[in-house]
Formats: sequence, structure tokens, C-alpha cells
Amino acid sequence: MSASGQYGPVRIAAGIVGTADLRLGDAVAAVRRRILSPAGTIPRHPSGGTGMQRRGSEHRTNPPRGCSCAGLPAGFAHLAPRQLTFEAWCYHHQIPEVTDLARAFPDTTIILDHFAGPLHWTLMPQGDEVYAQWRAHMAELATCPNVVAKLGGINMEVNAWLAYKPRPPTSQETRGRHRHYYEYTLNTRVERCMFESNFPVDKESCS
Repeated sequence: MSASGQYGPVRIAAGIVGTADLRLGDAVAAVRRRILSPAGTIPRHPSGGTGMQRRGSEHRTNPPRGCSCAGLPAGFAHLAPRQLTFEAWCYHHQIPEVTDLARAFPDTTIILDHFAGPLHWTLMPQGDEVYAQWRAHMAELATCPNVVAKLGGINMEVNAWLAYKPRPPTSQETRGRHRHYYEYTLNTRVERCMFESNFPVDKESCS
């Protein structure tokens, strides 16, 4: 529709992030021609809970396993030779698994999404402890030169940022809750950071 010219000069959707289940191992090669860039979604919680990702009007529960699941290394090995990247969306306590992957596959670019999902309030009320654990894991991950970070999406519903309901937070409240995450990540490896827009998902918990 954009390329038709009927909607003005703006051109959108220059690229689409495709998804391949790398747990298929070597069998993932069969789908490589159909995708532009495999994206990995791996959030899970020790309680047995898993991340929820909205697809249309439904919710899909991610498998309760992360980077350490069987078959993933074999599938992961197919990325670098084809100049494909891996997007890691996880919870903060899973960051060491991403670090292990980054070190095992130094030629594969890994994009860390959404600050690695620091869990707050609903699931893990101890905000200071969450931040301390997150910061320690991020410092170790930052030693991997093949990892870059997308900054945004920190106040999604899946990160348990729903203490604000029914009133959305003000800009000042949002800045107060999240500023230290932005500052630490930028001060650690600013040249490997990029800002992201996580609209409209973030509208579920803030204006």
C-alpha cells in the first residue's frame, strides 16, 4: 500500500523481522529462505510462569524454557554464516543465558530487547533487588562485543508494570521509575545502544 504512492511520499515497512524456531536445530535450515531475520523470544520465570506476547486479539504463552533448551545451539549456528541476527527478549534473571550464547557464538549479532525485561511489583516486589541483579548481569553481558541493546518497552504488561492501573503514570513518574535503567545501559556501552518505539504495546500500562 505504501509503495503504491496513493498515501503520499512516506515509505514504510522496509524490513520485516521473521521468526524461526531455532530449537529445531539443523532442521531450521529448511526455513532460512523464508525469513529475513530470526527473532528469539525466550522469557520465562522460575515460578513456572512465562512471558505473554500479544498476537492480534489473543495471547500466546512462550515455552517455559530459554536459551539453554536442547537443539538451540545447533540452530543458532546457522545464523552467522547467513548474516542473520538473533533478538533476545528475556527476563532479567535469564541474562546469563544470553551471555553464554554470545560467548559461544561471537560472530552472531545478538540484539537484547526491552532492557531484558526487569520484573517488578506484581511478580517481584523488591524493586531495588531486581535492579541490583539486573545491573550485575548486564555488566557481564556488556563484555560481549557482539551484543547490542534496544532501549524501550520496559513498562510492558509482561514486566509486571501494572501497579499504575487504573490511572496511567505521568511523564515524571515514568522517568522516575525507569531513568536508572536507561542511564546505566547508556553509560556502559552507549555506542552499542539504540532507542526503540514499543508503541502501541506500552499503551497498556502508560499513556
